[in-house]
Amino acid sequence: MLGRLPIIQHNDRRIIHLDMDAFYASVEEREHPEFVGRPLVIARNPRETHGKGVVTTANYVARSFGVHSAMPANQAAQLLAGEPVIWQPPNFPLYRSVSAQVHQIMHRVTPFIEPLALDEAYLDVGARFTEWPQTVRAAAYLQRTIRQETRLTCSVGISYNKYLAKLASDFNKPFGRTIITPAAAPVFLDRLPIRKFQGVGEKTAPRLLAMGITTGAELRQLTLTQLTDAFGKFGYMLYRRIRGVDDRPVAYARERKSIGKERTFAPFLTSDEASTRRITTLAQEVAALLQNKQRKGSTVTLKMRDGEFNTETKRVTLQEPTQDAQLITSVALQLWQKYGAAILANGVRLLGVTVSSLVPVTMENLTLPVFD
Repeated sequence: MLGRLPIIQHNDRRIIHLDMDAFYASVEEREHPEFVGRPLVIARNPRETHGKGVVTTANYVARSFGVHSAMPANQAAQLLAGEPVIWQPPNFPLYRSVSAQVHQIMHRVTPFIEPLALDEAYLDVGARFTEWPQTVRAAAYLQRTIRQETRLTCSVGISYNKYLAKLASDFNKPFGRTIITPAAAPVFLDRLPIRKFQGVGEKTAPRLLAMGITTGAELRQLTLTQLTDAFGKFGYMLYRRIRGVDDRPVAYARERKSIGKERTFAPFLTSDEASTRRITTLAQEVAALLQNKQRKGSTVTLKMRDGEFNTETKRVTLQEPTQDAQLITSVALQLWQKYGAAILANGVRLLGVTVSSLVPVTMENLTLPVFD
């Protein structure tokens, strides 16, 4: 059955895997410059927890001693005995806010983003960048902009599928950038130590080593039958991975069709001044959301409801999509001035401003410098 499953090679895809470097620890070092250069472990001090707890992550200084994520904090303390270690409890609200900032930058490049965690994501940039040099410049732009705007670094892997892009991002950390093209994939995979293949862990590695398999080149020599007899379905996966095959698409969220804000008023609004002030506030909030989501829209809609639940919805479609607060406000107020009098006569129960026909903010006017 496994031998009849098709192997699909999507060489035309352009995928970037972006991985923030020691993300939580790097954020803490940014907030606390005095931490830099010392072993930093994101966990509670095991002396304060009676030896309980695990390591969330650690900076590269601590990693050089063998400390890693999910390690018992007690074990990390033993590895760092005698060192000026810093134990820092995780601050997830801070990490989430920085992650949101990084995702805003990613959305400047493409809307096709699959987040994996707060600190990593896949980006499918093939709809906009069809050539490898363009894709490399997009990845360089991401690294440069994230560093400028967050004072943090990330590593990026560039390839034609998700599996190879993730391997590439891990190849030259921190602040590395690695590309694996279809032509380069066989050489890259053949040289890879067997433990670097995803899924080869504490149980599988000894069995492969016992079979004399230490590198990708040796793994490639095994037939599909040999691998599936030894490892079942995982053997089929290994057969595909050594050949650089991964047909999974980037699983991005569906695009929002509109962004809007509305408010209900009690007591009702009874003056033109109060109504225009509320519409202005709503329009500015919508513009801020558009900018945050890296979207523009060409249709501005004003929703109005009076005290007797009569509702009017009026819209204007612009020639070009926008996220400009002044323009959105101006259009919404024009609609109010034209249609709002009948609503105001019975008191304004609800007002809403929405921008629809959304498109992503593209990189057309951005410079994508390649690092030296």
